[in-house]
Amino acid sequence: MTETTLTAHTLTELLDTRYSCRAFLPQQVPRDVIEQILALAQRTPSWCNTQPWQVAITEGDATDRFRAGLAEAIRTVTQASDIEFPREYRGVYRDRRRECALQLYSSLGIAGDRAASAQQTMRNFDLFDAPHVAVVTTDEALGTYGAVDCGLYVGTFLLAAQSLGVATIPQAALAGCSPYLRDFFDIPEGRNVVCAISFGYPDTDHPANGFRTTRADQDAVVSWVSR
Repeated sequence: MTETTLTAHTLTELLDTRYSCRAFLPQQVPRDVIEQILALAQRTPSWCNTQPWQVAITEGDATDRFRAGLAEAIRTVTQASDIEFPREYRGVYRDRRRECALQLYSSLGIAGDRAASAQQTMRNFDLFDAPHVAVVTTDEALGTYGAVDCGLYVGTFLLAAQSLGVATIPQAALAGCSPYLRDFFDIPEGRNVVCAISFGYPDTDHPANGFRTTRADQDAVVSWVSR
């Protein structure tokens, strides 16, 4: 196996084995492992090398304090996001979203149970019991491209974590609680919350971690222009 082939194989393995973890063990990730993830994620390319991301990470008691405050904020604080959520899911995007939800609910044995499905959705705000959460923000003046760069950063973070045996789930849901996040992390004006990433070690026995989403065929997303 050539070096190039080995590199491609390693990337393929990371992409194939990573999934959105929805049940974590309470075990903390050692600080040095988190710092390795961050060092790898910092190599993310960005528009004009602006590197617009800033990241706030909880550990120890701070995660529990954040989680408890978030649960209270969901009930009492008007929700708002700094970046507009999708206006609608239509066509194939709606279909893929529904398929993912059905896979999750079926794995938990709650397909068709609206009350249980809603309760599962609220697990986002428990961080799925993760011992850590990272909140990613961008400079609002950089607009869409700053958010795109942060999306690249999130992708690198997920794969870096996977390479070190750490499970992750990126969460847009928490961005809808930006007033609470802004207060908890003392996020300054001029920065927009992009998303959060809950992370830790996976509970591999939990049924929520027992399914894998599909990916569209290349023909569904790629068009070739040869001349």
